[in-house]
Amino acid sequence: MRLPLIDPDDSAAVDVEEVKRMVDLFIERGFTYFDTAWMYNGFNSENVARIAICERYPRESFTLADKLHAGFIETEEDRDKIFNKQLEKTGAGYFDYYLIHGIEAGMIDKYERLKCFDWLLKKREEGLVKHCGFSFHDTPQLLEKILNDHPEMEFVQLQINYLDFESEWIRSRECYEVCVKHNKPVIVMEPVKGGTLAKLPEEAEQLFKEAQADMSIPSWAIRFCASLDNVMVVLSGMSEMGQLDDNTSYMADFKPLNEEERSLCFKAASIINSKIAVPCTACHYCTEGCPMNIAIPEYFSLYNEDMREDLQKKGWTVNFSNYDNLAAKRGKASDCIGCGQCESVCPQHLPIISLLRDVKKHFED
Repeated sequence: MRLPLIDPDDSAAVDVEEVKRMVDLFIERGFTYFDTAWMYNGFNSENVARIAICERYPRESFTLADKLHAGFIETEEDRDKIFNKQLEKTGAGYFDYYLIHGIEAGMIDKYERLKCFDWLLKKREEGLVKHCGFSFHDTPQLLEKILNDHPEMEFVQLQINYLDFESEWIRSRECYEVCVKHNKPVIVMEPVKGGTLAKLPEEAEQLFKEAQADMSIPSWAIRFCASLDNVMVVLSGMSEMGQLDDNTSYMADFKPLNEEERSLCFKAASIINSKIAVPCTACHYCTEGCPMNIAIPEYFSLYNEDMREDLQKKGWTVNFSNYDNLAAKRGKASDCIGCGQCESVCPQHLPIISLLRDVKKHFED
């Protein structure tokens, strides 16, 4: 979902040739798991998977995961329409892993009403799916209920990172512990929290550099997740070759963090939490249906950067120009009409409408 782009303002404008080069290095270093979904990269990610992976490598040499999202189905027939189109777009023939996507309280009733869990098991019986599971963004109590109701699900994909591990909103640790209790392997998403854990406040970076000067800052986030028992795969959205080169370099011969190193991660989390204004992961679910075409994650990123600055001392930052340049192509924060579609799909459950008012006040007023 974070593939390299030719046009940074168009998430569908994927640099396919660069993706091919990245795929080649990834597979050359022994890695095989690829993750896509219907709406990723402006509905183009599955096409890219076909061109960069499925048409260039023997099918048994890689594993491919895809997903069914409640936002695009209204009837039982819609399940097959989406699934068959996904097979066509990817050219994969079958999916190694298939997920009921982004389950939360507002979606579970639709998934149950449309019998999506039973439908997915049938796909496995037909050989079109090898392994059935779901991704999840809600409370440990709801997760417990789903695993009790559907013990046939083989794995769970969770948002886990050292910043969210004890978060009262994401509740990563508690959800992870529910999966361990049910003996369900965990696939980790958002280990670097959309890049938040790649560029840290100087004080937090210093902690890590003093401990291991040769390891990158993002490596701590990914290794934290990979060190957890019961974790099967750590997913990392890589948008450039340098990120892929770094990730695969230390994961090729993975060494789990010790307790002292885990402690450093939690110390860094405390520092970051004291400085971050909006815990957005830039998943862009909110922008796909925004009627005003507002660049919500990008504005939050600019706002976060400025909130880390001493604005009384500086008075002005380059982000004011960055905001104006972006707003010339997209809707401004003040264009928000408060329709709420963004908040209904936000995996982080952020009060986006209210936060956009803060962005407006900072950059426009």
